[in-house]
Order: sequence, then C-alpha cells, then structure tokens
Amino acid sequence: MSDTHAQTAAYVRESMIGQSAPPTGQSGAIRWMRENLFSGVTNTILTLVSIYVIWVIVSHLFPWFANSIWRADSLTQCREIRDATVGADAPAACFAVIVDRWQQLVFGFYPQDKYWRPVLALVVFLAAIAPILFQSLPRKALWFSAAAPFLLFFLLWGGSVWLPVCVALGFVIGAVAYRLLVASAGTLTATLAAIVLPLLYWLFLAGPLDAALTAVAPVGLEYVQSKDFGGFTLSFIIGVAGIALSLPLGILLALGRQSHLFIIKMISVGFIEVIRGVPLIVWLFTASLLLNYFLPPGTNFDLMLRVIIMVTLFSAAYIAEVVRGGLAALPKGQYEGADSLGLDYWQSMRLVILPQALKISIPGIVNTFIGLFKDTTLVVFIGLLDPIGLTNAIRASTDWNGVYWELFIFVGLMFFIACFSMGRYSLFLEKKLQREHR
Repeated sequence: MSDTHAQTAAYVRESMIGQSAPPTGQSGAIRWMRENLFSGVTNTILTLVSIYVIWVIVSHLFPWFANSIWRADSLTQCREIRDATVGADAPAACFAVIVDRWQQLVFGFYPQDKYWRPVLALVVFLAAIAPILFQSLPRKALWFSAAAPFLLFFLLWGGSVWLPVCVALGFVIGAVAYRLLVASAGTLTATLAAIVLPLLYWLFLAGPLDAALTAVAPVGLEYVQSKDFGGFTLSFIIGVAGIALSLPLGILLALGRQSHLFIIKMISVGFIEVIRGVPLIVWLFTASLLLNYFLPPGTNFDLMLRVIIMVTLFSAAYIAEVVRGGLAALPKGQYEGADSLGLDYWQSMRLVILPQALKISIPGIVNTFIGLFKDTTLVVFIGLLDPIGLTNAIRASTDWNGVYWELFIFVGLMFFIACFSMGRYSLFLEKKLQREHR
C-alpha cells in the first residue's frame, strides 16, 4: 500500500481479528444430533421409534428397580413389605433373594468356613495371569504364572501338598529330557521323549511317590470333594481350565491340519471334524455316562475332570479352525522368508509365522473363549450345579418359590462381567499390536 493511500484511508487494520465461534447448529451436541440422529427422513423416523421403544422399556423397568426390596427372609415377606410401602399393585423386585443366597450362587456347596480358599485362589489366578496379559510387568513373574495352576489346585481341592508337587515334577522331567536330547537326537525325538517320559512317570511313579511323601510329612489342607463345587466358582474353574488348555492344543491341531505328514494331517482333520460335528451337550453326556464304560473296573475318574477334558477338546477343535484361518491369511512370502533365513519348521513357526497368525486370529480366538465360558452352564444337564442349576434349587425351596428375574439378572451380571472383560482385553491387545506394527 502506498503512503498517499495510507494517509487518505478512513481505517487501517493493525491486528488480526480473532476467530468467531461457529454457529450453534454447527457445533457441539446439536451438530452431533443433526449428523447422527436426524440426518435424513429415514434416520429421523428410526430415531423417534427407538426413543419410544427405550421409553417404554425404561418406564416399565424403572419402577420395578426403584421399589426393589433388599431385606426379607422369603418372597412372602417381600410382598408384605411391598404392600405396606408402595401398594399391592406396584411392581417391586425382590432382590432379598440375592442377599440371602449370594454365597450359594457364588460358591455352591463349598464349606462356608473354607470360603477363603476360593477367594485366595482367585487372587492368585489374577496375579498369575497378569504377567501373561501385560508385557510391562517383569518377565521373572512368569515363573509364578507357571507354578500357579498347581497352587490353585491345592487351594481349591486341598488334600496333600505333595500331590501337586509330584504332578509338577512330571513337567520338569519333560523339560529336562527335551533339553538333553534336542541337540543330540533332534527336535522330533526330544519332543516325543518330553511327552512320553512324563506320561510314564504320572502313570507309574507319581502316585507311589505322593503316598511315600505324605507318609513321611503329612502336610496339606482338608480335602473338598468336587461334588461340593457349584455356582459361579464351578463355571469359572471349568471355563478358565478349558481356555488355558484349549489354546495350545488348538494351535497344535491347526499346525497338524496343515502338515505335509499324511498320518498327522488325517488325525488332526478327523479329530476336528468329529468334535465339531457333535453338540457340546452330547460330549458332556459322553463324559458323564459313557466314559466310565471304557475305563478299567473300579476306576474313579472325577466328573469335573471329565467335564474339563471334554470342554477342552471341544474348544480346541474350534480354536484350531480359527488359527488355521490366521495361517491361511499370511502371504506365502512369509513362509519363504522364514525358509530363506535357514530356520527349521519349529523355529519358523515360533518366530515368524505363529506370531502373525495369532495376531490376525485374536478376535476369533476371544470370541471362541467367550462362547466356551458361557457354555459352561450346560453342565447343569449332567448333574453339576452351575449358577443356572442353583437358581432352580433356590426356587424349589418354599421361601423363594416364584422368584425368577432377580436370580437370572444376578447370574447374567456375573457372566457379563467376565465376558465383557475378555472382550475389552481383546480390543486392548488389538490396538497395542496395531501400534507396534506401525
């Protein structure tokens, strides 16, 4: 601008004007509602219908929850309190049944003076699984994670402290045999020795060794029979055991199905197809009724252990197909790259292929785990009292005959917390691996 024009100008701006706030309809909650709820005729109609449905549901459920009764000894007393406070026709939830029977729903028939044992077992489980789920924790804590299953067994069932020690010794024998033979005899021979030697030890030596140690030093806790387990404790034990055991077995089955060895491939395919082709309830009845016919006379095979084995095998078949999908999704160049580095089969799988395949398979694996955890309620059909079975037992009593929704809401809430936690960890792991990939 020239000096003459600057002197004759009526106004010269010396500073920039700050930005003005956007119009009310183009920012904040109003903008979000216009874009997401009322962006068109169809969206507006669906929004109004949804609001009406939500209003109808809330208007019926809110009084039922607001008038809920938490202190009563029976359903009859709940109704008397409701009639005296809010009227005979008013809806009111009788959550007093939860206050009265929550211990039974959580612990089943586990002895009350020993409730500290499953509670402590839950704390040990959470502490043991934390280093596995979160890499920020010290890696040395994995030793505690490896010892935790034996400690959990001892806390929950009790008995001699030497039994879990003798069982753990079998895994030590397998690990030592593998390390001694892998360099001289090869990976296949070392792997077979690591499997066969512990099995022989458990079949012939673990029992006598446990009896001898117990006779010398009888240390342990009071034994609790499996029939005393029930409620959410039973579902949690079966679900966690099935999840922990089915993942490695499913990975091996997936690798076996893609193996070039004919016998291993056919065994893997046959196992997966037979297990997946039959409903879980049939396998549970097989574990409950038919398995004893194939065992030697006089053999006492614990029912809960049989159920855990069947649930594990059933879940492993589905995990195998999920992992196989992850393996098939990898480009062929990944396999060729592993071969070009001079890695053998197990090294390439452990270092190159499986980490990528499992990353792809995380949603499917967690989805299978959630389904498995919820399917533990099927054990009610073979005589084990899971939370659903205990609701039937509670409603069969004269005090709480007629209570339905309150019990099912409590059971559903417990399962929702467990399944929602698994789902959230799955999302956390997916985001973490995506950041690492970038």
